[in-house]
Amino acid sequence: MTRGSRAWIGLAILLGACALGGWALPRESLDWQPALATREPWRAVSAVGVHYSLQHLAANLAGAALAGALGAVAQVPVRLAWAWLAAWPLTQLGLLVRPDLAHYGGLSGVLHAGVAAVGMFLVIAGTRAQRWVGGAVLLGLGAKIASESPWGAALRHPAGWDIAVAPLAHASGALAGALCATIALRLPHRAAAPERT
Repeated sequence: MTRGSRAWIGLAILLGACALGGWALPRESLDWQPALATREPWRAVSAVGVHYSLQHLAANLAGAALAGALGAVAQVPVRLAWAWLAAWPLTQLGLLVRPDLAHYGGLSGVLHAGVAAVGMFLVIAGTRAQRWVGGAVLLGLGAKIASESPWGAALRHPAGWDIAVAPLAHASGALAGALCATIALRLPHRAAAPERT
């Protein structure tokens, strides 16, 4: 396993650990609240620890495992893990465009950032076949987000879910992940020593 894959999986595990650790804490002390963005900016990071039901938590933990596996299979470089880390708070900051979304919590926006980052990595730095896969990942992600109408109502109540969903968080995460990945992959980097497996 490459150093980048280990870093990526480590970040996925950290996100899952934050979700689990936040489960026992009071939601209102961790969740994203646009009204508190300037006074308590740490909420842009801590919001991933807030889950509104056990189903919500379980789905996001499964998503973290899948995002971690996606990056590991793609053999992302370490700088892509840094890009995903940078996209973490930016995902919540993107929600400032919807001040009517008074509270937000969960991993889903940051997970969308991770998937978008891997898709961009494959498109920008992959082989010809990997570019096709990356394009398909980004196309599928874009179609999913568009189907959720992120510029519509701040909250949706999808069938089968016991919580409301904030579609804009998914769009904000995907945009943050794509942007951070593109910047990370376009910046010059020094040649690294060959990675050990």
